[in-house]
Amino acid sequence: MARRKLSHEGTLVLDSEGLSELLADDETVVALVAEARARGMEVVICALTIIEAVHARTNKARLSWLLSGLRVIPVGDEEAKAASALLTGAGLHGHKYALDAAVAEAALRQQRPVVMLTSDIDDMTKLCGDRVRLVAV
Repeated sequence: MARRKLSHEGTLVLDSEGLSELLADDETVVALVAEARARGMEVVICALTIIEAVHARTNKARLSWLLSGLRVIPVGDEEAKAASALLTGAGLHGHKYALDAAVAEAALRQQRPVVMLTSDIDDMTKLCGDRVRLVAV
């Protein structure tokens, strides 16, 4: 299987599917995260991603171990307001897009170049534009 190449330096952001695939030990996602780290990229998630990705069958010990190696970006008042502005700017609204907006807002504040592993290319494109390189997982 051919591996996708990531940029040097910068930040790798995992959305909920990215985190879910990492939790599931998906070969491609594990390889992309390892490559990002080898290239000096910081690997991050939005705090709300934990809520979206975790379910009753999640291996809590594995989750804890993985989270210890990621920077978890908090979401406070200012971040929520910025995420809301992203939704408005993209012509989106409602709970369907709320978590995506928080993840996009967090990604847009990271050291560039920013790469995001996501299963939601369409919505993330609307929210991030061309400022974040999106990689489908």
